[in-house]
Amino acid sequence: MKKALITGINGQDGSYLAELLLEKGYKVYGLLRRKSVADYGNVEHIKERIHFIYADMIDQTSLIHAMQISDADEVYNLAAQSFVGTSWEQPVATAQIDALGVTNMLEAIRLIKPECRFYQASTSEMFGMVQAIPQDENTPFYPRSPYGVAKVYGHWITKNYRESYGMYACSGILFNHESERRGKEFVTRKITDAVARIKLGLQEYVELGNLDSQRDWGHSRDYVYAMWLMLQQEEPDDYVIATNETRTVREFAQTAFARVGIEVEWMGEGAEETGVDKATGRTIVRVNPEFFRPAEVNLLIGNPAKAESVLGWKRQVSFEELVERMVQNDMELVRREIAYNSL
Repeated sequence: MKKALITGINGQDGSYLAELLLEKGYKVYGLLRRKSVADYGNVEHIKERIHFIYADMIDQTSLIHAMQISDADEVYNLAAQSFVGTSWEQPVATAQIDALGVTNMLEAIRLIKPECRFYQASTSEMFGMVQAIPQDENTPFYPRSPYGVAKVYGHWITKNYRESYGMYACSGILFNHESERRGKEFVTRKITDAVARIKLGLQEYVELGNLDSQRDWGHSRDYVYAMWLMLQQEEPDDYVIATNETRTVREFAQTAFARVGIEVEWMGEGAEETGVDKATGRTIVRVNPEFFRPAEVNLLIGNPAKAESVLGWKRQVSFEELVERMVQNDMELVRREIAYNSL
């Protein structure tokens, strides 16, 4: 039985990865930060099947202890301060977790079990002000946020340990991937939650930032499968995981509202732009300049050709199906909320 250690196990990707590894017969260990109340997050439904270890990415001693307990054959480092907006407000904390935390985990592996295979969750935000379209493994990085900068460090320190110590360490440069388990602070889930609340009469409108930002969106379940595939190869390497399709935030919102029968008509331009329910004339989307970032990333689109040819990976969930799943999930959650409040 293989043993895997997942940091960030209670997040979106961690939960889907835990499910995948359990299905494949792994013994799964998950890192949790100690809190006054245990927070199992997205793995609440499978917590009895996971072996939890309390540790922190900025405490190397705890990570060494975690490696000793788990004796992991594979480590998936998904722990991060992963919200780009927050990285402007907490740049030092973001760097400690997303940059130095990677070094701490790599050192723990090197000291305890150097033959363990390591996966680092890199991100398309490292490309930032893109230097090529689409972006692939050879595209230079130009990060535009403290989050992106920290992730560039994590990416390069992973490559450095691979080349310096001969460790099996690789990075997945994952483009935006969403799901029903996405946190509501992220724009995609903010939209689908608002769509459900507006449709069911609990909310009048949703405020968004830059509607023209273009992203390459896939489903998290597809992307964690790529993570697993990377650690099954003979040689470690880095891979872009993406759909090679790009949509604007405006398109995401329009598609989400269409799933509940609301046709959006866009009025005005830029910061004055609004989205109007064509049937009722009500404003349901407003642009709030406060949600614009100090430095915007305007276009991300990834080329997954290497992952497709070497790993045999192919995304299964289309953009339309992704939005459909998220909207239907939030419709159900909001209906439950209404039913509970009516008791």
